[in-house]
Amino acid sequence: MYSQGLIGADGSTEETDRFLEAFQARIDAEEKIEPMDPMPEGYRRTLIRQIGQHAHSEVVGMLPEGNWITRAPSLKRKLALLAKVQDEGGHGLYLYSAAETLGITREQMTDELHSGKAKYSSIFNYPTLSWADMGAVGWLVDGAAIMNQIALCRCSYGPYARAMVRVCAEESFHQRQGYEIMLTLCRGTEAQKKMAQDSLNRLWWPSLMMFGPHDGDSAHSEQSMKWKIKRFSNDALREKFIAATVPQAEFLGLTVPDPDLKWDDGLNGGKGGYAHGDIDWDEFWRVVKGDGVMNRERIAMRKAAWDNGAWVREAALAHAAKRCDTLAAE
Repeated sequence: MYSQGLIGADGSTEETDRFLEAFQARIDAEEKIEPMDPMPEGYRRTLIRQIGQHAHSEVVGMLPEGNWITRAPSLKRKLALLAKVQDEGGHGLYLYSAAETLGITREQMTDELHSGKAKYSSIFNYPTLSWADMGAVGWLVDGAAIMNQIALCRCSYGPYARAMVRVCAEESFHQRQGYEIMLTLCRGTEAQKKMAQDSLNRLWWPSLMMFGPHDGDSAHSEQSMKWKIKRFSNDALREKFIAATVPQAEFLGLTVPDPDLKWDDGLNGGKGGYAHGDIDWDEFWRVVKGDGVMNRERIAMRKAAWDNGAWVREAALAHAAKRCDTLAAE
C-alpha cells in the first residue's frame, strides 16, 4: 500500500510524485479503484473515515425508529417500520464489509464508535417525540441521505460504489414511505396535521445540517472531491435538497420553519434557487462533539446491543470454524 508520505529510494519524493500523478490520472479517467490496487494512504484513510461514519449512521439510525415499532398506530405501519429498520441493519452490513476491504476490522470500527473517536450523522442525536417523526425522518432524513448517496454510486472506490446501488434503491422506498405518513397525517384531523407541522419544525434544521459544514469549513471536502469519493460539495447537495423538499412541504400544506426562505431568480447563475436563513453551526458542532440531546443515550444503547449480542457472534464464529474443520477433513 502506498502512502502519501512515501519517499523514493534516492531520498527524493520523485517516486511518490509519479505514483500520485498516475493514481489521479486513473481517478480522472473514471476508473474504479479496487481493494488490491495501490492507493495513497490518505485516500484509504479518507474512505475508512467516511464509510465507517456512514455504516455507524445506518446502525445508530435504527435506534430512534426501533423505539416506535411497538407504538405504531396499526399493524400495517408496524410491519413497514420493521422492514425499514431491517433494511438499515443491512445497509450497515454492506458498508462495514466495504470498509473491511481497506484493512480495518468491524471490531475496530465498533470500538471507535463506542469510544467517541468515530462519528455518525448528527441527526440521530435528536429525539423522536411523536409518530409524525417517523414520517418526517423518512421524508427529510432519508431524503437528505439520498441526495448524497445517489452520487456515491459513482464513487471512485469500487466496493463503496457497488454497495450504494442497493442502499439507494431501499432508501428511496423509505423516503416515499415517510412522505406517505406525512400525507396521511396532513389529510387527517387538525390535531394530526398539527403533529406533522411540529415534527417538521423540529427536524428541518437538523436535516439541513446532515450535509455537513459549509465547503470552506470542511476539512475533507475538497480532497474527497478531487479523488471523486464525493461528487458534489456539501452546499450544492444542501441546496438541491431544499429545492426538492420545499415544494413537497407546500403540497402537504405545511410551513417550512424558516422565515428567510424565498425563491431567488438570481441564484445559480440565473437558474434560480431558494435563499434561506442561517444554520446554527454552533448547535451542529456541539452535537457532533457529543453534547446533543440523545448522544449519550444512543451510544449507551449501541454498546448494550453489542454486548448483549456477543453470544450470537461467538456462536456464529464457532459454527463457521466447525464447518471449516469438517470441510478440511473431507
